[in-house]
Amino acid sequence: RKLGGVPSHGMVLCASNAAHTEVEFVVPPENAKIGERVTFDGYDGDPEAENKFAKKKMLEKLAPDLKTDENGVVVWKNAKSVTSAGPCIASKGMKGAQVS
Repeated sequence: RKLGGVPSHGMVLCASNAAHTEVEFVVPPENAKIGERVTFDGYDGDPEAENKFAKKKMLEKLAPDLKTDENGVVVWKNAKSVTSAGPCIASKGMKGAQVS
């Protein structure tokens, strides 16, 4: 979809506490490649098509299990996020947060 008239395929994720009074950006490791796909340990495969992802509301189904662990690392069902340069983290290391 378009953002400011320009096609956008990106997403901003944030970690927040249960009360949503504290929020931190989720950031990739410094040496991750721009546009690189983030995966999770043990979950390989091709991504779904963009229109299928939106139509089936996949993010809404996956989001309840997207959290940060005790080190502020983004995990899905306890599987760590993975890039070529390491995991994605909450920018200030928020522990046990919901990610959305």
